[in-house]
Amino acid sequence: MTSVRAGLVTRSPQRLAADSSRVITRLFVPGHEGFEHQDTRAGAVLERILALDEQDVQWALDDVVMRFNGRHRDLAGTFHRHAGELADRLDTDIKRSQSRMLLLGATFTSEYAIEAAALCNPSIVADPDQVGVAAGSLRFVMSVRGIGEGHLSSIGFRSGVVDAEGGVIVDAPSRYATVGSVGSTLLDAAVFRSELARLRDEGEAADYVLDALGDRFTKADLDEQLDALQRHRSTRGRARETISLIRAIGARFYAVEFADDIPLSERVLYPATDAEAAGMEDARFVRFVDDDGSVRYYATYTAYSGTHIRQQLLETTDFRSFTSAPMAGTAAANKGLALFPRRIGGRFAAMSRADRESNSVAYADDPFVWPDSAPCQQPTQAWEAVQLGNCGPPIETDAGWLVLTHGVGPMRTYRIGAILLDLEEPTRIIGQLRRPLLSPAPDEQNGYVPNVVYSCGGLVHGETLVIPYGIGDAAIGLATVPLRELLAELVG
Repeated sequence: MTSVRAGLVTRSPQRLAADSSRVITRLFVPGHEGFEHQDTRAGAVLERILALDEQDVQWALDDVVMRFNGRHRDLAGTFHRHAGELADRLDTDIKRSQSRMLLLGATFTSEYAIEAAALCNPSIVADPDQVGVAAGSLRFVMSVRGIGEGHLSSIGFRSGVVDAEGGVIVDAPSRYATVGSVGSTLLDAAVFRSELARLRDEGEAADYVLDALGDRFTKADLDEQLDALQRHRSTRGRARETISLIRAIGARFYAVEFADDIPLSERVLYPATDAEAAGMEDARFVRFVDDDGSVRYYATYTAYSGTHIRQQLLETTDFRSFTSAPMAGTAAANKGLALFPRRIGGRFAAMSRADRESNSVAYADDPFVWPDSAPCQQPTQAWEAVQLGNCGPPIETDAGWLVLTHGVGPMRTYRIGAILLDLEEPTRIIGQLRRPLLSPAPDEQNGYVPNVVYSCGGLVHGETLVIPYGIGDAAIGLATVPLRELLAELVG
C-alpha cells in the first residue's frame, strides 16, 4: 500500500457548470403538481381556453411562441401532442382553429430545467463513432447527471476529444435539450424470478405466469398471461399480490429512441417509470467487448422512486437507441454496481457495494441478475472509514484491473482513490494507494453537497488516465494522470 506522489494528478482549468437554461418540456396537469391530493383542474382550465374569442387566442399564442420558440427544437409538435392528451374531453363535432389547439397544448405544457440545481457525477467512454478524428486522438462520450427542481436527476451527455498528448477538450453542448421517445422492449424471465424470490413471492401463481412465457417475452405476452391468472385466481394463493408485483417489475423494462438529427449533447434520458420517478442517478457507462468481439455499451444506474432505490441497466450500441431493464439479485441490491469491460472466465463481472460500505466482486451469467458477490476491499484508512465504493467500471491494463474508488471519511468528505486487481482473480488486490489520488481542493469544497469529489468512470487513452469528476455535486472537473506513473505507485 503506497502513498501518492505529489504532482501526479493534473487538474484541467476547464469546468462544466450547471446551466439552468437547458430545459425540456413536460405535460403539465393543473392540480397534479405533486403536492395536491385531489382531482385535476384540467376540465376547468380547458373550458377557459375554449371560451376565449379568436383574437385573444391568437394574442396569447403569439406571446407563447415569441417567448419560448428559441428554447425548444419542436415547440409546435409538443403543443400538438399535449393537446392530444385532452382529446377525450373535447366534442369532436366542433371544429376548432389550429391556433386554439396549439394554445390548449401550451396551457398544458411546462418547462423543467434539468440542470437547475447541479451537474455532476460523470462517466466517460470512447465514442462508437471515431470518423474524422485526428490521428492519435480519441473522441469520447461523457454521461452527466443533471439535477433539477425537487432534486430530480436525469442522464445527459457531452462529447469531446482526448488528443495524442492527453489534453482533454469538452465540446459546448447543444442549446436544446430533448427527451427521447419511450417505447417497449423484451422482458427477461430471470429478472422476474429473482425479484419475486427476493420478495418471497415465487409460488405457484408466479410459476403459472412465467412458465408459459419462456426466457424472453413482450409486455403484451405478459399482460395476456396475467389476465389469465386473474380469471383463475380463486385456486391460487396470493394471486392478486403476485399480479401486482409482476406488473411493477414489468413496468421497469422500457426503450428510449432519439431521432437521427438530435445531437448527442441534446439527448436527455428522463425518468420514465414509477421506479425512477424521483431520479436516475450516477450512470456508470462501460464499453463492453464480448467474447465474440461484438461491442455494446452498458450503464448501471440508480433508479429512485422517492422511497426506494433500485438498480437499472442501460444498453446501447449508438447512444441513440437505449433499453433500460431492472437488475436483480443480492449483489445488485444497493447503489454503485459497475461492470467490467469484458467477461472473466466466460461470465459477466462487476464491482459491487451490496453491503453499502465495502467493495466486492460479483459474477453473473445474465447481466441483469447478480446473485451474490465476494469480498474484495474493506475500509482501512481514516479517509474511507465511513464507506468505500467504486468510481466507475474497472479499466484493464497489462498490470491488472485499475479500479478508481471513492472513500468517505471525516466531515463526510468524498475522495477518489485507486486499487489494482489481478486480471484473472479480481478479488485479489495487488496494489493499493494508502492516500487519496484526488481530494477536494480549496476551491472545490463548496457546492450543492460540499466536500465531494466523485466520478462514475474514467478512461485511458494512450498513456493518459482521464478522470472526469463531480465537484460538490455542483459542477464537473477534469483531471489527468500519467498511467505508467500511477501503476508504478500502485505496485511500488
